[in-house]
Amino acid sequence: MQIISFKMIPFLDLQKINLLHQVEIEAKLLDVFRSGWYILGCENKAFESEFSEFIGSKHCVGVANGYDALRLIFRAYIQMGILKSGDEVLVPAHTYIASILAITENGLTPILIDAKKDTFQMNLHLIQEQITPKTKALLTVHLYGEVDYSIEMQDLVSKNKLLLIEDNAQAVGASHQGIKTGNIGHAAGFSFYPGKNLGALGDGGAVTTNDPELAQMVKILANYGSQKKYENQECGLNSRLDEIQAAVLRVKLPHIDQENQKRREIATRYLKEIKNDKIVLPANPTDPNQHVWHLFVIQTSNRDDLQKFLSDHQVQTMIHYPIPPHKQACYAQWKDLQLPVTEEIHQTVLSLPISPVLTAAEVDYIIQTIN
Repeated sequence: MQIISFKMIPFLDLQKINLLHQVEIEAKLLDVFRSGWYILGCENKAFESEFSEFIGSKHCVGVANGYDALRLIFRAYIQMGILKSGDEVLVPAHTYIASILAITENGLTPILIDAKKDTFQMNLHLIQEQITPKTKALLTVHLYGEVDYSIEMQDLVSKNKLLLIEDNAQAVGASHQGIKTGNIGHAAGFSFYPGKNLGALGDGGAVTTNDPELAQMVKILANYGSQKKYENQECGLNSRLDEIQAAVLRVKLPHIDQENQKRREIATRYLKEIKNDKIVLPANPTDPNQHVWHLFVIQTSNRDDLQKFLSDHQVQTMIHYPIPPHKQACYAQWKDLQLPVTEEIHQTVLSLPISPVLTAAEVDYIIQTIN
């Protein structure tokens, strides 16, 4: 088969994704502009209700970004007396650093769990030996769009009486046995960063939970610790989902399942048609609903060479993530920590283009070029 030449295929064409909803988004932006109400108004309230219904949770609180969503959950549990400074939180070693920053920001202690090479997710077999009397929570990360939850994880959480918190920044719309991520644990943090499957036109985030006390505390803390204007019952921060972002998310939310399905179709083609013995493809879950393919991440010992080759052939790729959290300068105290699988993953992963606007011809070209 002849390979057709392309202009550079972008890793993620955000402009093209948002143009799918151009008419509705522009109308909504005009509505917000004309309303004269730009913070904590009707769009935010409506989005919280609609997103809560979508996830299946009883409560949703819109916040400024995904990192704030996580750190507000931990902060709320501290204010409620459920967690305290120095408590330990089990967390995957292979994750974006925001997962871990949210823990240390609150004076809690992350316990990094090495990954499984085939799924990139935390190795449950390593967890029990890390649990101490100070271990109070497990932060599971639905990395790359795949559910990281199982009966074994739930048994471990129940046996050790741990909080189960979900970092759901990358897996909106995924589900486990009919239960959506964001409604599996005690609380969940979402990111609506523009590049996410459900992306705003700027930063945005949300917390979901079925605990009314937690939801109320998150709402108070996110609004300067205030429930009534100029009365501050807690030492809070400013982390609110503004009306413009809420309005945009309301437009895009009804389309998320359809757009996730397009991602699944592209992932299915990659998994079936990439035939290069130097490349390890990601594991494909038996239940397709368990993965929304925020990222399609391959592994190869020739990662840098492959990335250059693809770039030379007009295919843009990304590395998620080049440096593991325990090797970052801000966590110099962990520089001697040995997490061999996580460290190998960070040297071998490469993310291929995947999005609802990637064309069949572009997918053909990417597969043929890799092969």
